[in-house]
Order: sequence, then C-alpha cells, then structure tokens
Amino acid sequence: MPSPLETDKRKGLPAISVATSDKIKSIETFRVPPRWLFVKVETEKGIIGWGEATLEGHSEAVEGAFEDFRERFIGWEAANIEDIYQSAYRHRFYRGGEVLMSALAGLDIALWDIKGKTLGVPVWQLLGGKVRDRVAVYGWIGGDRPSDVLRQANDRRDQGFTAVKMNAVESLGWLASPDDLKATVERIKDVRSIGIDVGLDFHGRLHKTMAKQLARMLEPYQPLFIEEPLLPGHVDELSKLYQQTTIPIALGERLFTRQMVRPYLEAGCIDVIQPDISHSGGISETKRIATFAETYDVGVAPHCPLGPISFAASLQIAISSPNFVICEMSWKMHYNLGGDYDLFSYVKDNEVFKVTNGFVEALSGPGLGIEIDEDLVRKAAAETKDFSWRNPVWRGPDGGIREW
Repeated sequence: MPSPLETDKRKGLPAISVATSDKIKSIETFRVPPRWLFVKVETEKGIIGWGEATLEGHSEAVEGAFEDFRERFIGWEAANIEDIYQSAYRHRFYRGGEVLMSALAGLDIALWDIKGKTLGVPVWQLLGGKVRDRVAVYGWIGGDRPSDVLRQANDRRDQGFTAVKMNAVESLGWLASPDDLKATVERIKDVRSIGIDVGLDFHGRLHKTMAKQLARMLEPYQPLFIEEPLLPGHVDELSKLYQQTTIPIALGERLFTRQMVRPYLEAGCIDVIQPDISHSGGISETKRIATFAETYDVGVAPHCPLGPISFAASLQIAISSPNFVICEMSWKMHYNLGGDYDLFSYVKDNEVFKVTNGFVEALSGPGLGIEIDEDLVRKAAAETKDFSWRNPVWRGPDGGIREW
C-alpha cells in the first residue's frame, strides 16, 4: 500500500503530503476457528485494516453490535479514531460491558491498522514510539484441567520460552479439602525445577476461603504471579488477600474500561493489570489503562489467549509502554489443539512472531505489522459458519455449578 510520505529530494528531507479524506467504505466480520472473530475495515481508497473482536463464547452478540456499527460509521473519516471511539461508547446511552467493548475493540484496532498503513509507520510510532526492542512473552501449559505440566514446560523451553502459565486448579467447591490444593504445589515444583518461570491462573475458580490457603502454600515456590485469585468485583476481599501474600497479584481480563480498573488501582491490591485488547476497547482504551496503571506503579501484562490480530495489537502496547511486563501468547494453546488453525495460521509471514530466549522482536511493518491471509480467513469462515465456540460448564458432585 503506497504511503503519502514522499521524499523532497531537493532538500533531502521527508515531506508529508497534505492529508486527504478517506472514509470508511465497509465493515465485515468473520467468525473463524478455533474461536476468534476477525474484523475487516476498508476505506474508500482501498486501505484495509484488520481488527479482532473475539469474545469467547459470545460471538453472536458481538456480531449484533457490528450491525449497529455499520449503520453508524460507514461514511465516517477513518482517521478520526477518537471521535469514532467516543461516539460508539457514549452515544447509545448505555456504556461499557463485554459485548460493546469487544465490538469496539475490533473496530478500533482496525482503524489504528489503517492509520499506520496510511502513514507508513507501525502503530507503536503513533503511540509515542518504542521504549523496547523486543517483547517478553509466555506460553501455556497444562490445559483446562492441569496435567502433564513438566513435559509441556520442557517443550515450551525448547520452543524458546523462558516463562509459562498454567491453571492452578480444576473445579473446586466454595469450601474444599486442603488436600485438593496439594497437586497444585507439586505441579509448580515440577515446572520450577527446570529453571522456567511460571504464572498460576486461579481463573476465579477459587473463592476467598480456598484462595488464601493456596496463596500461602505457594509462597516458597515463588510463582511469577497469581492471576485472578478472586472473581472480579471483590475489591475489599482482594485487598485483604494482598496483605497476606508476597506473590505478585495480577488480574484484568474481565475489566473492560479505565472506570472498571480504577477501584483496584486505588485500593492498591494488584501488582499487574491484564487488560485484554479484544475486550477492553482495543488499542485506544488499553493504552489508556496502561498509562493509568503506571501512575500507581502497576505493571501491564496484556491478556491474550486469542488470535494473531489481538496479539499483534497487544505487542503495539507492549513496545510503547514503559510499565509493560510480559504478554500472553496463544501459540499451541490448549484451546487451539485438535483443529487445523493456530496463532500462525492466518498470518502470511509468521516469522514476525518467532520466540527467541523468551522474546518476540518488535514488529516493524506499517500498521499492526502483520499481513493477514484474507483468502484463508474467508475460506475458514465459510467452512465453519455455523460453529460457535462455547466454554465448558462445570458442576460439582452435588450437581451445583462451579466456576470455569
């Protein structure tokens, strides 16, 4: 795609052409395996931006939000990202929530991709430039019901990772036997024994009665962090847990705006915020959350068990944010296994995501820095047009629902 940046050879300086109008011509969504929702925005001048609006298990609801977006934003100036963001967020009276913010995320990411391609620069240049040359990443081991973690940790190390994450427990009741937590301790001991760091995702599966016990049992083995030790909304309870452990506490995948993040920062009960760029309003709001968190000495570690567009967008935040810590990467994640599609499938040059010594090099291409294989996207979407991913529903031996 030609850039409007042209060289003034007489002066030897880059000359920026006068910006011209380029309006949104079309907005399409594609539900693709293993469980992702891609967004394609095209301008009247033929510039294409890709976004990701994945909301696991709720694709149909997000697709419905895009019916509204097409009605409203086709014909708007693609360059006016903030105006489009504010209009989408504020002009239907009811604000926020996972469905609207995920749809907005997909649109927002695509518009940033267009802006970067229009100007011929990576998105991180538009966010203030880069503050690092490479991005720390971690992979997943263990699956939904964690097992076989030592072998998988060795595989991850061979793939170039120096850090991994695994679920801490399977399903637990409100009050379970302390013996149910012993297997978690053995798993982290196994993984740490090969010299690799590990984060433990409680996934909101434990209630405070058990979470405080498990946090104490894990102390000697120094997890990289514990994630979502309690369900969102329990700020006071999390503050008490924070005082009882030295393990860094991370959360944020189910917080979608700065307003939702604010009480956790003000309570001082987290060390790492984990916004998911495909849930939290895209690049615009995720960057604001990262900057907001820095004022509280809180790191940012983008939550990203999703597709390549979400990952590339998260890397733009990582490259440009001084308080970035580490980014989740879904390559060979358990949700992607057993099918024909994984993180690299829809990207024409997957070398841009190569992991070396725990890092991915800063993306250098214009926009998001990746080239999406649109033919494959359309083929996959057509093949699975009636498929919708659904998360497992767990019940205890008494038949009662448990947290997944």
